[in-house]
Amino acid sequence: MVRYNAVEDPLCYPGTHVLRNKADIEDQDQLDEFEQLMFDSRAGEALPDGELDFTHYRALHHHFFQDVYDWAGEMRAIRTGKGDNWFCYPEYIESEAEKLFGELASREYLAGIADQDAFAEGAAWFLGELNAIHPFREGNGRIQLVFLTMLVRNAGYELDEDKLRPKPFLDAMIASFGGAISSLSGEILRML
Repeated sequence: MVRYNAVEDPLCYPGTHVLRNKADIEDQDQLDEFEQLMFDSRAGEALPDGELDFTHYRALHHHFFQDVYDWAGEMRAIRTGKGDNWFCYPEYIESEAEKLFGELASREYLAGIADQDAFAEGAAWFLGELNAIHPFREGNGRIQLVFLTMLVRNAGYELDEDKLRPKPFLDAMIASFGGAISSLSGEILRML
């Protein structure tokens, strides 16, 4: 697993890369399990209402991670990346996210696109850009999938999450960081 690169992070326990959490778990594997358990428990609840904008996106993150982190739904405050890719610097997250969600709104949230290939391409564009912004310190990928499901339903399609292939999807997300969205579009299309 590729770990995050990060500058000194006050959200982590001293001398570790383990994020401070409400359960005070200092072991990364145990925290990963706890985080997923809490995420799954919140998945059975009604999702926050919203306008498919950045405010709504942040509310979704808060909903799923409120049992784990005090900062759930808040934008990342440190510079971070994975591998050789650095995500949007924190001082630009809000403006870049507002711009991206504004573009999504101008495209009518991809609704009304009758062609599944075209829809998948639009969704891949959006997810790739959103991933590069990476607004949260943790949980970005899971919230991206939740939001993708909402976009898909809003556009009149259904997402078959049983067809999600985690490794190819992750590889496609990484490729999208450099603007190559065809693999990500293909992974989305196979789930429609």
